[in-house]
Amino acid sequence: MSRLAAVTLALVLSFLHALPALALCGGRNLFEEMDPAKLASIRDAAEAVPFPKGNFWQAVRGDEVITIAGTYHFDDPRHQANLDKLQLFIADATTVLVESGPEEEKALMDLVAREPARMFITTGPTLFEQLPAEVWAQLSDAMSKRGIPGFMAAKFRPWYVLAVLAIPPCAMEQMSDPKGLDGMVIDAALAAGTPVRALEPYDTIFTLFDSMTDEEILAMLQSTLALEDRSEDHAVTLADSYFAGRSREIWEFMRQISYDLPGYTRAQVDAEFARMEELLMNARNRAWIPVLTQAAKEGPVVAAFGALHLSGEQGVLNLLRQQGFSLTELQF
Repeated sequence: MSRLAAVTLALVLSFLHALPALALCGGRNLFEEMDPAKLASIRDAAEAVPFPKGNFWQAVRGDEVITIAGTYHFDDPRHQANLDKLQLFIADATTVLVESGPEEEKALMDLVAREPARMFITTGPTLFEQLPAEVWAQLSDAMSKRGIPGFMAAKFRPWYVLAVLAIPPCAMEQMSDPKGLDGMVIDAALAAGTPVRALEPYDTIFTLFDSMTDEEILAMLQSTLALEDRSEDHAVTLADSYFAGRSREIWEFMRQISYDLPGYTRAQVDAEFARMEELLMNARNRAWIPVLTQAAKEGPVVAAFGALHLSGEQGVLNLLRQQGFSLTELQF
């Protein structure tokens, strides 16, 4: 994976895996100041794939019913109104499916406790020694702004640094009890006595990054730092797009940014994005379909997972349609 992959990774991570809380930051929505022609191009590209809009759907095949909520993993007060609507379905569900449930979170913590080398550099050169001096200076400054001193950051695995950089400095103080809509759904299900199950194994995050070399991830880290000065703007743009039901536009927005990177052709950018979509979304979507359909045979299901998994040819909604489900958009 090339350096250009990092342009999308931080934003994608916020949809694809439970990261710590994001409070409302003081950034600007970049769509509001964008050239109208470029914005139209982004929206046209988003509209070109199946199911580009909407966060709340119901899939029905005979007696099988799956109510689907595309989620945003960061905290935001706007989640509460959506949860109020979802609770009506959670109360009647036989199962609630999420990316990672309480058992999986505990298993992940236990794994890290047993094998700290999954997240930390325990042998060999630290990031301070691996990175060029100017890149390390940028990284150390970025991590310090998030309350993590350089001597600690130097021992983080590069993928873990990428996950931390996905959180703008303005949100770090609100990390003590992260929820996001996923966590709120889990709490509501437990309160209602509805079983919560995971869509995928607890160690999926490691599987994703194990498919990349250290050199690739380090290169991604360097490129991610190039976006640091607008991290709050990106966070606000991402959140606003999600609550407008337009998460696919964020994917196309980052593609547009990548087109402007020096040294890359549009064909190279598109090839890289196809690879990332396969790795981070499509392969997981395909693996989730049997889990979703088997659960639906046992009774009504509520499924809550990152909103970027909904759209696209290999998105969950289109894959369910190919399995014979009829899809109806509901309103949050």
